[in-house]
Amino acid sequence: MSAVALIDADGRVLLAQRPEGKSMAGLWEFPGGKVEPGETPEHALIRELKEELGIDTWQSCLAPLTFASHSYEDFHLLMPLFACRKWQGIPQPQEGQKLAWARPNALRNYPMPPADIPLIPILRDWL
Repeated sequence: MSAVALIDADGRVLLAQRPEGKSMAGLWEFPGGKVEPGETPEHALIRELKEELGIDTWQSCLAPLTFASHSYEDFHLLMPLFACRKWQGIPQPQEGQKLAWARPNALRNYPMPPADIPLIPILRDWL
C-alpha cells in the first residue's frame, strides 16, 4: 500500500470516502492503493491517482512525508505517505467514492481506518 496527501493551494488535504461494498466502507482515507509487483510506491501512486481521481502527477512531485505501521487482524500494514502539491487535472471520483477537501486541523472530524489516524498529527504539524 502507498498513500498520498494531496495538498491544494489553500493548504487543504484531499480525503476519499471508501464506497459501499469495499472493506471499511464509509471511512475516509488518503488516496492511494496497492503497490503491484514490480512497482515502486511512487509509481503505484501515479497509477492510482489516475485510476481513482483522473489526475496526473509525476514522481518528482511526490515527497516522502511519513509512514503508517499498523497491525490488522490478518496482516500488518506498512504504508508510506507522500505529500503532493502539484498535479494536472481536477480530482474527480472515478470509483464511486466521495471526496472532501479538509483543513489539517479538521482531519479528525472524518472517521478513518485505524492505520490512517496516526498520520493526522504529522500532517497537521507539517502543514
